[in-house]
Amino acid sequence: MAQRVTYRRRNPYNTRSNKIKVVKTPGGKLVAQHVKKQASRPKCGDCGDALQGISTLRPRQYAQVSKTHKTVQRAYGGSRCANCVKERVVRAFLIEEQKIVKRVLKDQQAKEAGKK
Repeated sequence: MAQRVTYRRRNPYNTRSNKIKVVKTPGGKLVAQHVKKQASRPKCGDCGDALQGISTLRPRQYAQVSKTHKTVQRAYGGSRCANCVKERVVRAFLIEEQKIVKRVLKDQQAKEAGKK
């Protein structure tokens, strides 16, 4: 005959936050162990890919671990992946270059207008 197992906490329903795993103790009894919810990997805010080098924890646990578990040593460390940061740097550089080119063309046109 199968042995019955009861919940060990107050909530008597099979909800997402009340999952159990049945475990046999050294004394031969079956008991319920409550299982914590699975944590999801932190994602890049731009592309949505999982961030490398950052611990996979439940949201509340990030408050209890040190900063090295939550970031990487780079601009936008814990929120953007390396490829997205690279794209941002290149985009900013090209925009600045474009501004310089526009300024140079404007100066040349002003000189030509001055000669006429």
